[in-house]
Amino acid sequence: MVMRTALEAEPEFPPFRPRFPWLGRDLQTLRNSFTGTRPPVAGVETERLVFEMPDGTGDRLTGALSRRGTTNPAASRALVVLVHGLSGCEKSAYILESAGYFLGIGHPVLRLNLRGSAATQPHCREHYHAGRDEDLAVVLDQLTGRGELQAGLVLIGFSLGGNMVLKFLASRGRDYPLCCAISVSAPIDLAAAAERLLQPRNRFYHTWMLRHMKQDAIAAKELGAREARTIRTARTIYEFDDRVTAPRNAFQGAQDYYRRCSAGQFLGDIRVPTLVIHALDDPWIPARGYLNIDWTSNPYLSPLLPLSGGHVGFHDARGTWHNQVAALFIEKSGAGRL
Repeated sequence: MVMRTALEAEPEFPPFRPRFPWLGRDLQTLRNSFTGTRPPVAGVETERLVFEMPDGTGDRLTGALSRRGTTNPAASRALVVLVHGLSGCEKSAYILESAGYFLGIGHPVLRLNLRGSAATQPHCREHYHAGRDEDLAVVLDQLTGRGELQAGLVLIGFSLGGNMVLKFLASRGRDYPLCCAISVSAPIDLAAAAERLLQPRNRFYHTWMLRHMKQDAIAAKELGAREARTIRTARTIYEFDDRVTAPRNAFQGAQDYYRRCSAGQFLGDIRVPTLVIHALDDPWIPARGYLNIDWTSNPYLSPLLPLSGGHVGFHDARGTWHNQVAALFIEKSGAGRL
């Protein structure tokens, strides 16, 4: 792939132009909360999948596998696996919108629910985090056993799920029939993102995210009273990660968690064609984490860093720009052809 500078889109990708009234980074970020989700695509069959985790926890992940037309995986286009972000699930607006888009152009789509998300809470004692990419490997192994990856695989991760996907690509990407991958608004420097969310202008976002993080964590199976108190009394996302996420997952505090799981440090090891989409005006994630990367050092990476778009926003006159450019990238990889 021909590399471009960090601020230059590849010529085959249209530039992002926000549509009225979703102007500015905050309205781009909040648009889905205001408008809700699109109706499902007509003629789609959806199968509920359960993925047993072989780590002794008894935890089970779930997913919604949808396809149009043929039910033979070998005769379809590559499977698109969508990985949600923090406090998301298969019913998140951006997940449903992307699922509808890729189903509409002929791809089967799996909307995966990560461990401990709202959809898997009845089945899980533990919880996903930004670096828990081993769960993704287990899911792909089981999909391989079902024959679902015969036509290839496309991974798309959003926000925290994007960080997870990028980390996964660096360590395990060559183990699977990946045609390509896409990350959207990934916090590739977790410490910088946590710091940004503590800024006064992000008070609304921080309060909303912390409330949902607590709700998800408190719903875990077999939660002890002491841990429940720790969750309830966390005052910031940093404190939550320091007192809850880190000890749950054998990290030595929040800084150790951020240091070991931030995907930025692993980008050089990716050997799968990967489109990295991020808006430089993202209110949650500082642009410097992307601008400080030497993108030319790894020909497998294609950065698309428009000046605007918000966080998992990118709403333009045709719908959602990140879906459109992702589809072009998938087509270029060969995964979009029957």
